[in-house]
Amino acid sequence: MTANSSQKVQRYSLLLVDDDPDILGLLQSQFRDEPFEIFTAGEGESALNIVHTEKPDLIVLDVNMPGQSGLEICRTLKADKNTQDIPIIMLSARNEEIDRVLGLEFGADDYVTKPFNTQELLLRIHSVLKRVYKLEGETKGFTQGDLAVDFLKHEVTVKGQPIQLTLTEFKLLSSLLESVGQVKTREYLLGHVWEHGDGVFSRTIDTHIQRLRTKLKEAGRYIETVRGVGYRFQE
Repeated sequence: MTANSSQKVQRYSLLLVDDDPDILGLLQSQFRDEPFEIFTAGEGESALNIVHTEKPDLIVLDVNMPGQSGLEICRTLKADKNTQDIPIIMLSARNEEIDRVLGLEFGADDYVTKPFNTQELLLRIHSVLKRVYKLEGETKGFTQGDLAVDFLKHEVTVKGQPIQLTLTEFKLLSSLLESVGQVKTREYLLGHVWEHGDGVFSRTIDTHIQRLRTKLKEAGRYIETVRGVGYRFQE
């Protein structure tokens, strides 16, 4: 990620992964006027190599590819501490719930179904980039008991020990900390963290909350379940 100081334009690097060269060509053409440096890959191994060498700011990843599927690639990247914070937007030709649920549970930040409108995809990309790479001054720290959170550095510690959270887990914790003591519904969290307000995916929230509590150890007790409504961070 680089900045153009004269025009105040933030430049981002994008990795587009799809086994259809026509789609890659279309996206490259549509994004040519955007402040993006574009990398492309047609299969999983090439995509993983580019991720580790170029460290893109965002990945647009097709689900259905020969060899390694997009879901497998997503799971691999999110399991690696060196790549787990890179946001991922999944693409799929199928509008099946299982694809969307698995993609989100593996840590994807958004999901777009083919055929898609390139302008809609572009808006999703900008939205995720804006949410993930906040400008300095828009963030602050939080401490309570054994827990300390640095929103600018994306760092979490419990009793002074660093806690490794995925990007999605960090965004979920940040959403709960926006208004400590107030209940956040599952629908709110889905819309705010994953930009999906459809309650059909509420179990995705429950899975991530459980993982977050476990990782936060003693501080996990601060996250309270409000039965039938959602969750809140206790004061």
